[in-house]
Amino acid sequence: MSSSLQPFLNGDLFVGATQLNNADDDHAGRGRILQFDANLAPKGELWLDETTHLVGGLKFDSKGVLWAFDSHSFVVLNIYRDGRVVRRPEFGTRAFSHVNFAADGMLLMGEHVVGGSIRPEVQARMKTRLPFMPGTQRFGDGHVFLFTADGKLVKEYGTETHGGMGGFLGVTMSTLSPDQRTLVYTSETGTRLMRYDLVNDRQLPDLQAVIPPFPPGPPPMFFGMVCAADGIVYALRSGSIHLVDASGTTTHQIPLEGFGWALIELAGGGQHVFVSNFFTGEVAKIDLRSGAKVGSIATQAPKAVAGIVEYKGEGYS
Repeated sequence: MSSSLQPFLNGDLFVGATQLNNADDDHAGRGRILQFDANLAPKGELWLDETTHLVGGLKFDSKGVLWAFDSHSFVVLNIYRDGRVVRRPEFGTRAFSHVNFAADGMLLMGEHVVGGSIRPEVQARMKTRLPFMPGTQRFGDGHVFLFTADGKLVKEYGTETHGGMGGFLGVTMSTLSPDQRTLVYTSETGTRLMRYDLVNDRQLPDLQAVIPPFPPGPPPMFFGMVCAADGIVYALRSGSIHLVDASGTTTHQIPLEGFGWALIELAGGGQHVFVSNFFTGEVAKIDLRSGAKVGSIATQAPKAVAGIVEYKGEGYS
């Protein structure tokens, strides 16, 4: 299989859609990133040789370099517009799954997993085995790590985690506040939208939390989120998008078709978001004013889409 990645143009959408091909491990397969143009038409694809499991955490830095992660195999990748793929081993053997870029060029890497055990009822349903960090009996610490651009560790933040349904999920998704003082994050499938004060190195009260007893229907869960320039956090709750203000109040809610919506990307211009459904592999473009779905991609990759990002040009991150 050959790659056909095309030059990056503003509005291009990139989707991590690993080709799952291991009957014994439903998270394992050939790494693949799909490229679509601004009209959501297929444009190219990139096959990865450096990864073994789900490829996600896609994000562009200010130089237009695409970052990607395979947290299962401790892999951090930089992908350039000419198709070059460079592995970044200097970040070590931790299960990093995504990055936030600070204005001063520093990197905030989120550790996807925490602890050394999985709740038995969840373990019984899993068809993948999580590796321990080398020389340890734990998957990870669920912390956020501050690095220089060249991979030098500066600080480790002791972020609290929820664990999610399985009890092992750490900082799976996060976003920086506009003033870059606060990190908003979650343990996916958990019931907390957490916050950490990066300046004073301390945990803050949750931005939102759902306290039992839960209402009838699917259990409340947080997934991906993104913070807009005005400070509003667009948080996915599996079946809907919640617009959350600084006080933690949901000021508006946009229902989505079905459940399983896990990733969100704010489109250039701020009038739309892209969301992806883990169960079906669909990527949908949602008009934030009307709530209507105005575009859709059928990736044909159920349970494999682990990253979405729009290219907005150099200087944007």
